[in-house]
Amino acid sequence: MEGSTSAAGAVAASLERSADIVARHVGDTARAAGLGLRLARVHGTTPLFFQRYAPSLAVVLAGRKRSLVGADDEVWGRDRFLLTPVDLPVVAGVVETDPVTGVFLSATWEFDPVLVREVAVAFPHHSRPSAGSPDRLGTWTPGLADAFARLVGLLDEPETIPVLGPALAREVVLRLLQTEQAPRILAATHGEERSVVVQAVAHLTDKMSEPWTMPLLAAALHTSESTLFGRFKQATSMTPMQYLKRLRLGEARHRMVILGESAAQAARAVGYRSASHFSRDYRAVYGTPPATDAARSRAHLRRMAPALPESGDRPTSP
Repeated sequence: MEGSTSAAGAVAASLERSADIVARHVGDTARAAGLGLRLARVHGTTPLFFQRYAPSLAVVLAGRKRSLVGADDEVWGRDRFLLTPVDLPVVAGVVETDPVTGVFLSATWEFDPVLVREVAVAFPHHSRPSAGSPDRLGTWTPGLADAFARLVGLLDEPETIPVLGPALAREVVLRLLQTEQAPRILAATHGEERSVVVQAVAHLTDKMSEPWTMPLLAAALHTSESTLFGRFKQATSMTPMQYLKRLRLGEARHRMVILGESAAQAARAVGYRSASHFSRDYRAVYGTPPATDAARSRAHLRRMAPALPESGDRPTSP
């Protein structure tokens, strides 16, 4: 009990240090980008928005957010982190700000999958994906929280980033591989130069309007359906077809909200052959019919325009 209390205290101290640093540098997008960081501060709750996450570690440092990844629907805050080992379609929104400061604060660190492979090879006892799929949200360890805080701390010493940044990036990856999230990140990077998961993501993203099925996708990748299904589910918490559906819905929403297309136009553009099927899938994720949601989202973005989040992200990425 004493050991777990001590570990929790160490994690809390490291994340509090990270929060203080991010709060001071949230407006300096160029400096943050030098470390692969995107920082955001939002002064209120937001609707759910679609966002495609690159391979990254997403951290909430103040407040709480809701994230929908496949069938997983989670509300989380500073006590957990979200690891996305491949480009991942996520629907997310701020549901709670910090009760003291009144803000939501987050940091997203994008990492290079090649670096993950290099670290995994250097530490082979972490280099084999295990059976089963871990929880979508990761649990902090003292080592990971401390390494992340020291990486973020380089924002205070930008002149040291070229030298210390790469070393700390490797340490953060190592600490991630020492958590229960190791199978997820390794499933996307293990083995051949471009893993079957990465190849599947590229096919579905580049050709989302095509009438994909599991047999067609497996054949295009020259692999078995069982291999594709297992590795993809482990890495993303979604089947390939669930992933494709979320991609299509996100792109359709972008077309309606940003480009002003009708629901029918957007549905056809992303590969839906049935308007009723599109409407049913859309309501399951966003809670309202496509046209209603698009009108509401456009109004919300117009209200946000004078005071967008202090971040390098688009306003759809809290």
